[in-house]
Amino acid sequence: MTLSQTRSAPPHGGRPILAAGAAPEEARGAVVMLHGRGGSAEDILSLSAYFRHGDLAFLAPAAAGNVWYPQRFIEPRAVNAPYLGSALETVANLLDDLNAAGLADERIVILGFSQGACLALEAAARRPARYGGVVALSGGLIGVDAELWQGDERLAGTPVLLGCSERDGHIPLTRVEVSAERFAASGASVTKRIYPGSSHGVNDDEVGLIRTLLTGLGQPA
Repeated sequence: MTLSQTRSAPPHGGRPILAAGAAPEEARGAVVMLHGRGGSAEDILSLSAYFRHGDLAFLAPAAAGNVWYPQRFIEPRAVNAPYLGSALETVANLLDDLNAAGLADERIVILGFSQGACLALEAAARRPARYGGVVALSGGLIGVDAELWQGDERLAGTPVLLGCSERDGHIPLTRVEVSAERFAASGASVTKRIYPGSSHGVNDDEVGLIRTLLTGLGQPA
């Protein structure tokens, strides 16, 4: 099976999906990698080299205009329509395609950075299952407080990693905290790392935690 283009509605439909590592049909598991605002599929896919798991399939869809949705993630969901809906459909369809290739949700990790991290969390929340992992590097659930996802026990057992700087100018720490709480209340196994300083990026500790997570992906419990 060749995954070359997204099949969601516009604006993200028909955009390319970049790949590295093993083919999905032959892979031990898969990692869906979601880039940040202004980033690219190439950027986020380059992280896969640091994870050192060539037997996994790494797939990175590309957002239209390098933006998954136009406004900040803490704004009302309606102001990010139809971009957000198309972005969520892109991820859900890609997960369905991986299932069709023989990879169950338990063998799939959804990973994102910044805007992509917000999308990763929201995608898992809107398509709840026991995933191989959900990784949000500098991100949180999407919407104003009253709109935030309340939790779903179908995510029970899913390893969830949230990492963020304590003074990230783009990501309010309170939103990281409430996102961690919602996933933990759903029965997910949540690891939260808040790092001193004000950088907005991916650090070595996060890379190490992801590498460990991927080591066990697809292995018997």
